[in-house]
Amino acid sequence: MPGFRRSRLLRVGRRGYTGGMSPLPQSLFWERKDTSGAEHALVDSSAGLYARGTALAVDPIPYTCRYELRTDDDWITGYLDVIAEGASWSRGVRLELAAGRWRATTREQGDLDAVLSSAGHAGAGLPGIEDPDRLFGAFDVDLGGSPLTNTLPVRRLGLHQAQGAEIGVAHRLSVAWVLLPSLEVVQADQIYTALPDGRIRYASETFSADLSIDDDGFVIDYPGLAARSDGKSG
Repeated sequence: MPGFRRSRLLRVGRRGYTGGMSPLPQSLFWERKDTSGAEHALVDSSAGLYARGTALAVDPIPYTCRYELRTDDDWITGYLDVIAEGASWSRGVRLELAAGRWRATTREQGDLDAVLSSAGHAGAGLPGIEDPDRLFGAFDVDLGGSPLTNTLPVRRLGLHQAQGAEIGVAHRLSVAWVLLPSLEVVQADQIYTALPDGRIRYASETFSADLSIDDDGFVIDYPGLAARSDGKSG
């Protein structure tokens, strides 16, 4: 084709390319059960987790969420970068964990509170962390409505391979919970327990669900929230 010149992308580093992002080896797709929505994540779990994903939902208002997540080799969160946006508003937060301390960088355009109010909902909190000290001792992030982030404590604690005396042991955790669509980050107490049938019981203060997982610890079925539709089913 005259005037067309094919350019070759030069690789730079393990994860990236000049002019684009490197492809990732695994695709996970969940359909929401509690509302109209879905999540698609591309992941590499060969050494900890690196993931890029997109989530869409209509509750409490229609929004799109795009994220990038990386852990270390022990599945302790390194960073989570999230952008959430809808009609007339956009928010972003980057969470980073270093030496046991969390920090957040936020950005905001438009007026999410006004959009929520016009739809008959309460206003949203500010994006980011109000009190970083409350997150001390938390090693995991939990992105609201995302089955992907349930994998972090499962893999970090080895619950997907639990045997013998490890079955039935309740692991009480403190996590950095990222609320959508506000991107407010709050501390949350959660409990994860490996069950005899291979499922994982997840519990918070007011909720409990037995999660079906695959051999790599990724959620197949999250009762009441989402189910995989990428070839895996509960």
